[in-house]
Amino acid sequence: MIALIVFLIIIVVIGFWVVGVYNRLVSLRNRFKNAFSQIDVQLKRRYDLIPNLVEVAKGYMKHERETLEAVITARNTAVLASSKAGSDPADAAAVQQLAAAEGTLTASLGKMFALSEAYPDLKANQNMMQLTEELTGTENKIAFARQAYNDSIMQYNTGIEQFPGSLIANMFGFRMGELLQATESAEERKAVKVTF
Repeated sequence: MIALIVFLIIIVVIGFWVVGVYNRLVSLRNRFKNAFSQIDVQLKRRYDLIPNLVEVAKGYMKHERETLEAVITARNTAVLASSKAGSDPADAAAVQQLAAAEGTLTASLGKMFALSEAYPDLKANQNMMQLTEELTGTENKIAFARQAYNDSIMQYNTGIEQFPGSLIANMFGFRMGELLQATESAEERKAVKVTF
């Protein structure tokens, strides 16, 4: 009878332990999903600013149609990638696609701003100055949100990889999260330079 009671106590302790580890992993997963949603908010703001920026520039940069179209195409691709990654931030492939799309968008914006240097009237335009200031602020917020997301992913991934969390993670199908990293291209690693 005593052996049965000891056995039941061990089973209950193991059950509480499993529930505790599982709940910790769920908490960490929800924390990184929340951190991704903060990035998503800033990216949407960025995506909303870009068409306005292109519209203002379009009037001045009549001969740079290809560059402006490249910015809009890159923006649309990034919006789709963001939507896919936002639906499941734990999907590593979707997060990698988002990082690549964001790199392309940043490079396109960089080219547009570089070309805009040749148009002094555009640089002096009040709407353009206001939009670029908002875009710069948004870029800073995106950088901080990415840092918070990557910190959350690191905690989550560490929880999954460390023992005993790895046992529970494998039992319940927890997947590793993907860090949002800058792309490998040196051009894409450069920050968007806004000088108006």
